[in-house]
Amino acid sequence: MMNEVDLKILITGGAGFIGSHVVKLFVEKYSNYHIFNLDALTYAGNLENLKDIENKPNYTFIKGDITNETFVNELFNEHKFDSIIHLAAESHVDRSIKDPLAFVKTNVIGTMILLNAFKNTWNDNFSNKLFYHISTDEVYGTLGETGLFTETTSYNPNSPYSASKASSDHFVRAYGETYGMPYIITNCSNNYGQNQFPEKLIPLFINNIINNKPLPVYGDGNYTRDWLYVKDHAVAIDLVFHKGKNHETYNIGGFNEWKNIDLVKLLCQQMDEKLNRIIGASEKLITYVKDRPGHDLRYAIDASKINRELGWEPSVTFEEGLNKTIDWYSSNEEWLNSVTSGDYQLYYEKQYN
Repeated sequence: MMNEVDLKILITGGAGFIGSHVVKLFVEKYSNYHIFNLDALTYAGNLENLKDIENKPNYTFIKGDITNETFVNELFNEHKFDSIIHLAAESHVDRSIKDPLAFVKTNVIGTMILLNAFKNTWNDNFSNKLFYHISTDEVYGTLGETGLFTETTSYNPNSPYSASKASSDHFVRAYGETYGMPYIITNCSNNYGQNQFPEKLIPLFINNIINNKPLPVYGDGNYTRDWLYVKDHAVAIDLVFHKGKNHETYNIGGFNEWKNIDLVKLLCQQMDEKLNRIIGASEKLITYVKDRPGHDLRYAIDASKINRELGWEPSVTFEEGLNKTIDWYSSNEEWLNSVTSGDYQLYYEKQYN
């Protein structure tokens, strides 16, 4: 979609898990782009993930909230961003059940504020511009034992999180149709890998196994998810940004369907090997807990479109990606301890003040 010319690109949520990998890839790969990283630095935003690029001449970090309309408008008026890669979102289903309004504010209202700022900045002169919106497979709802989500699957969200993301997807498409705004949407499966905040299943369980804490598995553990290695996702985002077609949707999946309980047992086995424990020791930590409301049975993405049109495919199998992930967390216990204690949130004050 975008030509390799000098561009000002705003990446929202760029201090988060997926965002930090995307920011680093773009900063390091495209020296002729200036990357602006806008992040509110809530609990999951960690600038320590970006230490190695923070002094690059083509990188600028901006602390700010996408729900602050005045702030966002002033930012666009000042910098005239050519493109947006929109990753900022509240993304944890359990949190959305407890506080759905927070998800509406960030995921719906925040997206609307960005759309308006982008539209008003360019006043229908959208040549060589792009609003790239990153979404989730959860907007499609749940699958039975068979079938795959395609780009034309009807939306059927079942949690406050997925409903908020579905709403933001619809608004992006509506702005494309109403105002002629150029956009692309991608819907991805569950991401895993380095730097993920330990509220999500894999880093949470790695941390719990290291510390001999229970491994809480919802229900009977037979919920099925497709897993996408975060570095593969960043590469896919790069491809879609540069080669994706205007007003198109692309599903990004890892071709890795796993039942939760099978994933946990594989994780336990790999952790036992790496920690020199008796094989099976970590499985004893598995604890079945009460299921969460509205728990979707199965997600599975058909990623053949992005493979066929853009040539993207995962670079690792799930077993390989999981092995890399465990090695990273094992080698970065200081990072893990900093995140779990909350000390990482002091980094912004130290570095930028």
